[in-house]
Amino acid sequence: MSPQSTPADVRATDSTQTPPAAVLEAAAAELAARQLANWPAAVPREFEYPAGRPTMVDHLRHWAALRPDAPAITFYDRDVSYAEYDEFSDRFAGWLESVGVRAGDRVGIHLANCPQFHIAMLGVLKLGAVHVPVNPLFKGFELEHELTDANVTVLLTSPEQRDLVESVRARTPVRLVATTALDDMRAHPSSTASDWAEIMRAPRAQVRPADPDVLAALNYTGGTTGMPKGCEHTQRHMAYTAATATLAGGTGLGDADAVSMNFLPVFWIAGEDFGIIKPLINGQRVVLLTRWDAATVVDQVAAYGVTDLVATVDSYLEILDLPGLDPAALRSLRSTLAVSFVTRLDPPIRARWRAAVGSVLREASYGMTETHTADTFTLGFQDGDRDLLADPVFCGLPVPGTDILVVDDDGRPLPVGEVGQIIVRSPSILSGYLDDPRATADALRDGWLYTGDLGRFDEWGALHYLARTKEMIKINGMSVFPSEVEALMRRHEGIEAISVVPRPDPDRGQVPVAFVVVTENGPDERSLVAWARENLATYKVPEVIVVDALPMTATGKVRKGELLERAAATTGGAA
Repeated sequence: MSPQSTPADVRATDSTQTPPAAVLEAAAAELAARQLANWPAAVPREFEYPAGRPTMVDHLRHWAALRPDAPAITFYDRDVSYAEYDEFSDRFAGWLESVGVRAGDRVGIHLANCPQFHIAMLGVLKLGAVHVPVNPLFKGFELEHELTDANVTVLLTSPEQRDLVESVRARTPVRLVATTALDDMRAHPSSTASDWAEIMRAPRAQVRPADPDVLAALNYTGGTTGMPKGCEHTQRHMAYTAATATLAGGTGLGDADAVSMNFLPVFWIAGEDFGIIKPLINGQRVVLLTRWDAATVVDQVAAYGVTDLVATVDSYLEILDLPGLDPAALRSLRSTLAVSFVTRLDPPIRARWRAAVGSVLREASYGMTETHTADTFTLGFQDGDRDLLADPVFCGLPVPGTDILVVDDDGRPLPVGEVGQIIVRSPSILSGYLDDPRATADALRDGWLYTGDLGRFDEWGALHYLARTKEMIKINGMSVFPSEVEALMRRHEGIEAISVVPRPDPDRGQVPVAFVVVTENGPDERSLVAWARENLATYKVPEVIVVDALPMTATGKVRKGELLERAAATTGGAA
């Protein structure tokens, strides 16, 4: 299915026409009536924000006052209470002020999963600055691009990443780098020197009102042309996403008994949604893990009564295959969302999980970085496996407050059953692409986001996802765009021309294959792969096939179809 946890992108359509707004409104109203007639009773349609205002800052302060001693974040052997969460983020905001950060400044958080990420993010928001999550898997050029593009001036990173940051820092706007070790907030931290203790000694920042509609975050997403773009998001976008993702699980807001577990990287938007903002808006505990480990997951579910889990289908199968698994350890689970990256959720897998554990595996949702992901829900359609037996991927109904249509090449609404481009309108759609008015104008038209994804609606008014554009490569659920790999690889002086396409892979879903024309006496395939490993995030490193020339059309475009066929026929080039 179209995963909600991974970076996605808006692909501009070829159409230059936009139908009258009234045409789209009429189609949306007609579809909404169909959806209402089939709305599952388990899913609430309305909500009120527990803190009264749609900001994450207000909700942290609300729960810190109402439930100060309740655990907010559990990180292995350490609990962080809501009172501590509030105080520590105040101190982080105070430290930012002390080093000259002001409202609107961009602050990068370059960390894997740890409580400091949550605390720093909320501290940035409390100050009215802009949160920029930075992928710690990046290599030098990728890191340099994002820090420069986002105009990050202060960066929080780990001691292990300090040398990498310093190697690119002179070519970026970053003027100050601070560090925190991932285990700085565990009961027994390592002796690795970091700045976290000093940061936590800063005076608490003065409380100031949070504006739900100013720029709050730049979440980066891959693009079909060039390097990734920054999606501009606000606290209102975050709060709406967190609230409707809660409704999609069949509960109202503020259920203190729910406990989430999150191992998804919180620097990606799906991890932010399910690991930070959804638990926070509800005043709940999140059990945070740095990475997936099936045995640890089972132990922590049992220890903390975890109720909500999002994982890949393969992850759930790994749990079921654990030697000596005691299913009773998992009985607290009641909302288990599955993301079909490599293995697709099917009735036999669902039946096996339900027989062992008792909860029902459901596909997660349709979404992308531009919409803050979680745009649909599948709860209520699992009876008789009708969601899994539907063809193609069943994404369910839009969450309350979101409209989705399927349109033709001219942007006109298509009838139920016909395939076209998916467009979305919701309170969580990005405000625009950072410093890219052309891409913004292509994607946002009259309040609708034109996704470039293909889909159709069924007789229930449920969305079915067919495919992303052929540009997208899905590697273990992570989104990679050929244009990005091409842009990075072109930095090698020995490459004359390059075109990247996906190849099916039984273990990873897909892998990128780079067809490369090299300069005279240029590098061979293995040396190009070795260079890529030093300069690209590991999951982006392509297999390489050196060719004499790329197949071209009469108009000078690469014949991607020929390369797709050739890539599919290989068993893997140099890698």
